[in-house]
Amino acid sequence: MSGEAQAGPTGGCQCGAVRYRLTAKPTGENVCHCRMCQKAGGGPFMAFAGVAAGDLVWTRGTPKAFASSAVAERGFCADCGTPLTYRVVGRDRISITLGSLDQPSDVPPRMQYGVESKLAWVDAVAALPARDIAGLFGPDACVGSRQHPDHET
Repeated sequence: MSGEAQAGPTGGCQCGAVRYRLTAKPTGENVCHCRMCQKAGGGPFMAFAGVAAGDLVWTRGTPKAFASSAVAERGFCADCGTPLTYRVVGRDRISITLGSLDQPSDVPPRMQYGVESKLAWVDAVAALPARDIAGLFGPDACVGSRQHPDHET
């Protein structure tokens, strides 16, 4: 069964201008350490999972696309810059960034790509001392997030 009839995972950008719904279970869950993903996401790696292009439904707005290489384009919110998609040109498959999902913990990565560019310190991150946000800003601090909530509005 295609597209619109089935509800599935939802997600979107930080400001809420772009929202989506997947109508199929995402597969190929991965993190990519390649240098292009580091630059595109502003972090040590990016995390993705994909669906057939027809199984990604934009429910609010549409992303802007950037041809990041001769073979791929990346979709992002033109208003807030949130990375949203990765697509190899000419393929009927599109990947969404796991962090843009409303429930990212439901889709854990199962593979790593681009390990030749993996930063030497990534594996040590889990062993670093950890604090919650209250520990960083203080228990009475009001961060005042302007981020769109992790659900449809």
